[in-house]
Amino acid sequence: MMQTRVWWLVWAGVLGALALVVLGICVGSAGLENLITPLLNPAQDPSQTAMAQQIIWQIRLPRTLGAWAAGALLGLAGAVAQGLFRNPLADPYLLGSASGASLGVALALAALGGGAGMLGGSMMNGGVAVSVFSSSLWVRLGLTGAAFLGAVFAVMLTLALSRGVGHTLRLLLAGVVVGVVLGAMTHLVLLFSPESLQAMQAFMLGSTAFVGWTSCLLMAGVWCACVLAAWLLARVLDGLSLGDATAISLGLPVAPMRAALVAVLALATGTAVAQTGLIAFVGLAAPHLVRSVVKTTHAHLMLLSSLMGGVLLMAADTLARGLMAPQELPVGMLTAVLGGGYLLWLMHRSSSLGGGRAA
Repeated sequence: MMQTRVWWLVWAGVLGALALVVLGICVGSAGLENLITPLLNPAQDPSQTAMAQQIIWQIRLPRTLGAWAAGALLGLAGAVAQGLFRNPLADPYLLGSASGASLGVALALAALGGGAGMLGGSMMNGGVAVSVFSSSLWVRLGLTGAAFLGAVFAVMLTLALSRGVGHTLRLLLAGVVVGVVLGAMTHLVLLFSPESLQAMQAFMLGSTAFVGWTSCLLMAGVWCACVLAAWLLARVLDGLSLGDATAISLGLPVAPMRAALVAVLALATGTAVAQTGLIAFVGLAAPHLVRSVVKTTHAHLMLLSSLMGGVLLMAADTLARGLMAPQELPVGMLTAVLGGGYLLWLMHRSSSLGGGRAA
């Protein structure tokens, strides 16, 4: 019965993603009729036809697929974080990894900017435009590497301050402290590098507007590596859910495998944050939604949470584009509002069920 539910949820995630890809291609500042007419009558106006093809193949399709990839990375990271720290309220951002990734990106932008001026969200350095959402492969790899190092540093600092993961409250407090401190350091970097401020604005709000094929390929590659690593390390999460002593008694090398899981968490979070900025609550909500449908092992939970995260962010991105078209809402702001409402509902339902049992 459980396996049947798992497969049903997998197929629902795949079909939902395909439907949202089609919907995402149709939604944007340019009305659908302005795209369909030139495509159906290419001989009537070749320039309009070329523009319509460019909008679909170079803007909307990679953006929609990039939203899925970023959401999949965040959903996977959320499932890893909740299993690793045995806390259903843990998400990739709660442990300071997003603040660390933001600091890494801010430092990279400040270094690449070299004190030059801003133009259209890009820093001109020696005549070469360097932007937080640049389509250059080397810039994207550099920003991803900086975000990854920042995320790893933040998670390690959180673990050091909390003295491991044995005390949940201390872990969460350490994550909050690290997030606040690294966030303040990010603002300090921007204060001394004002040319980076405009480029960081869209990054802080969260946006998929500048995701291109390079970003899609990069996130897809990282997602494949992280899913494979998480699948291989799923046994240790199953063991840790029963306690450290039980995991050790099962012969699991807890310390190195925990370090590997932290690396997966940091890489997935850092990559998603580097490409789309700060997008809240996807990593928290996706595992909860999966667990509300099926109870399964961490191997299946992480895969299903990844699929769920991709669908959630695709839906939010499509809604952000179409809700106030032709104006566009930052998708990170929309997920924060919707995710915050979901979390409040979840807390209310938990307290109501607890009150009912107590009665």
